[in-house]
Amino acid sequence: MEPKVSIIVPVYNAQEYLKRCVDSILSQDYRDFELLLMDDGSKDASGEICDAYAQQDGRVRVVHKENTGVSDTRNQALELARGTFLQFLDSDDWIVPEATRLLVRSMEEYNCDMVISDFYRVSGERLAQKGDIEEDKVMSRQEFASYMIENPADFYYGVLWNKMYRRSIIEEYHIRMDTSISWCEDFLFNLEYIRHAESFFALQVPIYYYLKRRGSLVSQGASITNTVRMKSNIFEYYNEFYKDVYEDKDYADIRLQVYSFLWAAAKDGGVLPGSKKLGEERRRITREEVEGNGAVIGQYRFRRLYEYELDLAAQKNMLTLDEALLLCALAQCSACYSARRLGEIAGVGQPRLFLAMQKLERKKLIAPEKPVKEKSAKEKPADRIESTAEKKERTADKKEKSSEKKEKNRLLLTEEGRKLSGELLRVEKDLYSVCMEGISDEEQKRMEKLMGKIQENMIRFMVKEVPEDEPGLETEEAGERKQ
Repeated sequence: MEPKVSIIVPVYNAQEYLKRCVDSILSQDYRDFELLLMDDGSKDASGEICDAYAQQDGRVRVVHKENTGVSDTRNQALELARGTFLQFLDSDDWIVPEATRLLVRSMEEYNCDMVISDFYRVSGERLAQKGDIEEDKVMSRQEFASYMIENPADFYYGVLWNKMYRRSIIEEYHIRMDTSISWCEDFLFNLEYIRHAESFFALQVPIYYYLKRRGSLVSQGASITNTVRMKSNIFEYYNEFYKDVYEDKDYADIRLQVYSFLWAAAKDGGVLPGSKKLGEERRRITREEVEGNGAVIGQYRFRRLYEYELDLAAQKNMLTLDEALLLCALAQCSACYSARRLGEIAGVGQPRLFLAMQKLERKKLIAPEKPVKEKSAKEKPADRIESTAEKKERTADKKEKSSEKKEKNRLLLTEEGRKLSGELLRVEKDLYSVCMEGISDEEQKRMEKLMGKIQENMIRFMVKEVPEDEPGLETEEAGERKQ
């Protein structure tokens, strides 16, 4: 059976970084892939490291070849690849554990020809997130090209490693790296691919760690004359690309932007404002943190995994984890709850709760339930004088009703909130896949039935055991019936 994904890694004298790269690939949550380690005539221990991985994991295929350069090495890998989708890494970089899963899911769910993702740019001990597109929908070729023309020399668009490709398109049009150039060869590959692709999706989650350590063309030995010639040839291709994408009239309007590529140097944005120290980004949970048995550690284990996955979806939608938890809680509750009760369910305490609620209201994702106007009480007869005891009772009733009114200031999802929460709740499918790995379909069905019965037993026990004199623990429906 052919793998779904072929992951291609050219390797040349990379012994210092190679293990980190390969370990990050073999530790992926998504497992249906082959890894092509292409040893381009390394003179250090890189070849032996590759062979060791091939002996340990059947998904690893190693090719030892003469040194012909990265472009030819990638081309040879394309000839060997068997996957439906293609993913590239450089041997000194690494990826987050969910990288391949997120790329594949986006390709399949949106039925697109290319997925482009954000990435981390690592410089020394600092890193910064890099991205460019905030469009949360499938884009046409012209829409994608319109974004690219704003930053034509940006690494985000030019490199291979933050994208996923369809191998069928590459094979149908025989798209390959140009081995005659050593500058922007991956950018030309992308331009040629984009010319034949129809749909594109931007994954606004950083999944790749790009380690900045490569030199300029001059430092690599390329002469100034050759560099100028290569840049001129690339510009000609770039110019022709936009002529193909746009109609003549539209191209005339953007021609100056196209020409700006002539003096735009390839760039990756440097260390951006708000950069973090390496290791402060989202980190994987360690085994020591979640080992143990019992109800408490079991609940903690599930919550850590759930929040880890939910945080990914939250980042994509420009939400904090607290905001995402509250939206999911509100979407799954059978009744609309007050902010305090919702915070208890979502596990978001004060003062984070009210900060998150304010942000959700400002984003128009939640709104308070519209109060029902109460009928005014009948006026007491004018000749009746209220006793002191009655005054005290009336004052106490007012306070109680005021407190109840605050508690009943319940929250509802807006139309946009319902749409967004639906996307966040897809995290449960990912969790289900993780938990059910290695379990047969028949076993899963039996387990689902058992879990359903367990849930019913828990609800029946909790409702039965709630004392009537503890209104803080009763259900919302029970409280309403009493009133």
